Amino acid sequence: MKFYNIYCRAFQKTMKFGSYFLSWKDPQFFLGPGSVRKLAKHLHEKQLMRVLVVTDPGVARLGLMEDFLQALKQLGIHAAVFDQTRANPTIACAEAARALYLKENCQAIVGFGGGSPMDCAKLCGARIVKPNKPLAKMQGLFKILKKLPPLYCVPTTAGTGSEITIAAVALDDESHVKFACMDPSMRPKGAALDPNLTLSLPAHMTATTGMDALTHAVEAYIGHSNTKRTAEKALEATRLIFENLELACQDSNNVTARDNMLRASCAAGIAFTRAYVGNVHAIAHALGAFYNVPHGLANAVIMPYVLDFYGEKARARLNDLAKAAGLNTAEEFIAEMRAMNARMGLPETFDSIKEEDLPALAAHATKEANPLYPVPVIMTKEDVIALIKNKLMAK
Repeated sequence: MKFYNIYCRAFQKTMKFGSYFLSWKDPQFFLGPGSVRKLAKHLHEKQLMRVLVVTDPGVARLGLMEDFLQALKQLGIHAAVFDQTRANPTIACAEAARALYLKENCQAIVGFGGGSPMDCAKLCGARIVKPNKPLAKMQGLFKILKKLPPLYCVPTTAGTGSEITIAAVALDDESHVKFACMDPSMRPKGAALDPNLTLSLPAHMTATTGMDALTHAVEAYIGHSNTKRTAEKALEATRLIFENLELACQDSNNVTARDNMLRASCAAGIAFTRAYVGNVHAIAHALGAFYNVPHGLANAVIMPYVLDFYGEKARARLNDLAKAAGLNTAEEFIAEMRAMNARMGLPETFDSIKEEDLPALAAHATKEANPLYPVPVIMTKEDVIALIKNKLMAK
């Protein structure tokens, strides 16, 4: 194990060093209520007159795109709408979106919705510029390295941060295995953070997506690849989430809280897209792949247990996060996360986990986490099995 830890840390240091040679320029942000119309105007100014809008059936059914589509129409911009993105975007979804983009002779892509439509938009763009390379071959880091069509995002939830990140997660239709594609070319050129689009979000989804954003901030901050800017953004996101998440859950029409949560999600996205996430995400992705546990919910439940596991190795940085949240110590910070989960009606464990799946779950999680994630403590398969069995499985 000692030599494996040395290998992982060497890999992580190399990745951190290499990150200084990449561009981390933020997308152009369109902020505040009605900002989707600002995005439409921007597309017109850039003479992007044929646009593919990638969304999902829920967003389409709720009519959340109507203001944006109307603004495009008024400006003479043709919008081809792909509204069949699944909750976990599959390779088939991305291929279908790509086919529509080509059929309609589009010039740009807008991902409109939660993390899944935004990821599908990114995957679609990757396939457009890499027509001879299947998405499964783009798994991992730097497998695209080619400029995508102009890509913009409009989040309708405040959690994934996909509007700022270089990553997209896909589900293989055949193997049912999730995988991530990570490439700087996937970072959107712009994003509209319009709180009006999140007003109809149910309290449960507001809670889980908000805790997803908090997980991004926490894992970025306590990891070994943190930089001055990612630290600032992680602390900003943590403060905004603790100040606004429960307000947004209690009053769905609180525009200020909704706006602050979108800004928090974006700040957390800036933090983790460079500083990475950690074991919380790795285990959450395993539970999502095996049992379709919603990602934000999985992160919310898992995070306090993993932070407990890190112990002294994360204490100093958790103390910093505690102060950003208006608390004093790492212990108070972890306790308050548990209390927030309880107040928002989130569970402490999962009924779906089967003991016979534990070795496969641990293999899935550690394969994702090691050697890439610069976590405070590298978890072994045995560590993951023990944590899931003793903490996450319903008794």
